[in-house]
Amino acid sequence: MSIRGLKKKQPKTFKVKVITVDAELEFSCEMKWKGKDLFDLVCRALGLRETWFFGLQYTIKGMCTWLKMDKKVLDQEIPKEDPISFHFLAKFYPEKVEEELLQEITQHLFFLQVKKQILDEEIYCSPEATVLLASYAVQAKYGDYDPNFHEPGFLAHDELLPKRVLRQYQLTAEMWEEKITAWYAEHRGIARDEAEMNYLKIAQDLEMYGVNYFPIAQNKNHTDLLLGVDAKGIHIYSINNRFSPNKSFEWSAIRNISYSEKELTIKPLDKKAEVFKFFSSQLKVNKLILQLCIGNHDLFMRRRKVDSIEIQQMKAQAREEKARKKMENQRLAREKQLREEAERAKEELERRLFQLEDEARQANEALLRSQEAAELLAEKAQIAEEEAKLLAQNAAEAEQERQRLEITALKTKEEKRLMEQKMREAELIAVKLVKESDRRAKEAEHLKQDLHEAREAERKAKQKLLDLTRLNYPHMAKYPQYSPPDTRDANFDKGSIKLDLKDIDLKRLSFEIERERLDYLEKSRKFEDRLKELKSEIHALKLEEKQAGLYS
Repeated sequence: MSIRGLKKKQPKTFKVKVITVDAELEFSCEMKWKGKDLFDLVCRALGLRETWFFGLQYTIKGMCTWLKMDKKVLDQEIPKEDPISFHFLAKFYPEKVEEELLQEITQHLFFLQVKKQILDEEIYCSPEATVLLASYAVQAKYGDYDPNFHEPGFLAHDELLPKRVLRQYQLTAEMWEEKITAWYAEHRGIARDEAEMNYLKIAQDLEMYGVNYFPIAQNKNHTDLLLGVDAKGIHIYSINNRFSPNKSFEWSAIRNISYSEKELTIKPLDKKAEVFKFFSSQLKVNKLILQLCIGNHDLFMRRRKVDSIEIQQMKAQAREEKARKKMENQRLAREKQLREEAERAKEELERRLFQLEDEARQANEALLRSQEAAELLAEKAQIAEEEAKLLAQNAAEAEQERQRLEITALKTKEEKRLMEQKMREAELIAVKLVKESDRRAKEAEHLKQDLHEAREAERKAKQKLLDLTRLNYPHMAKYPQYSPPDTRDANFDKGSIKLDLKDIDLKRLSFEIERERLDYLEKSRKFEDRLKELKSEIHALKLEEKQAGLYS
């Protein structure tokens, strides 16, 4: 067979790009493929077995539509582009996520889609619940919280909270991160699939979870309403309130749903009940509503029947897988705990080793200091020994000096006593001398007075003699050099004898006075010398006493 023949037999294909919540896949599809062929190929590529929850969605003329499984892909009204883009999304939602989501991949895809819907504000969530959900999302992404690894700012590039919540509260990114981290730290030990399941269990209780909303009019007057379709039934909402429905129809209470052009009719199971009719904007909307109603109703009835063999096998495999994962997680947790304990023990050993090294270093330093101190003490001991010898010598000298001082003190006391006695004697002598001096002074005064009287008497006698001479020998006054020898010898023998005697007494008296005066002066000089000697001795004794006191 030629190469040209092989080329002719190859089927024609077209390219398709399938966008999941976290990845993009490209496929080459045959021209004749139906929607189910492409859908099965995507599910096989993802390893997904719970296919009934999902579908391929595309957008045409601004309206989101699901690819029909029983029609050829190219025969449907799809975008004319190359490659053709489809979004692989959850089309139907479970009533209880923990019971119905069996595969981990199914759970993961639901987690990512619901998380995106909450962040895009397609599902309303309170600020408190968003923080808790964000903490589970962080646990699923980063694992257990480790303050050494997850430092402040590690969530800066993660989108975890709706913009509405960020605008509602005037908090910084650091404050939000602190709140989320506080919850995140409490999820320690939770595996990724458990964290995602906890996220979904909280999200499934939100009022807008799993609801597809469509604008409708209850009558031709075009009263605006919203019709919501979810896993439990059909709900009618006012246009401004998507939380509390005005009217609800559970799947178990609906007998039939049909549409005619833009009109869609809901017939309750109770035939007496009123039939609900509403109008949509276009026929495509009614087709989409009917398609969602049929799928949700089928799943609703399927949940209430006995599980098929396939579902039972899947549930058994899921239980085994969960048990295996649980054991694996427990083993990993034990290994992690042992590793952490080993790391802690290692850190403790390292800390202990560092402490021992530090203690050894300190001991070496202490030893060096001790050696230096020992050398210093040896030097000090030698110096102290020398000082002790010197002090002993000084003590001996001091003892000798003390003995000498004691002897000196005894001598000093004796000398002091003698000196005091001498001083007393000197004082007595001084008193006697003073008295004697006073007496001598008085005697000298009397002698001076007597001498003065004697001289006065002598003067008077000489004057009288002269007067007598002038009267008896007037010519002698004219001739004083002439003196008759006979007359002088005769007349003046008696007066001359008296004058001579008088002069002799006066001279003798003057001599005695002068002699006594000289004696007095000599005694006074000796007394002063003696007093000076006594003062010098007293001063010397006082100095010796002071020195003796200092030595003591």
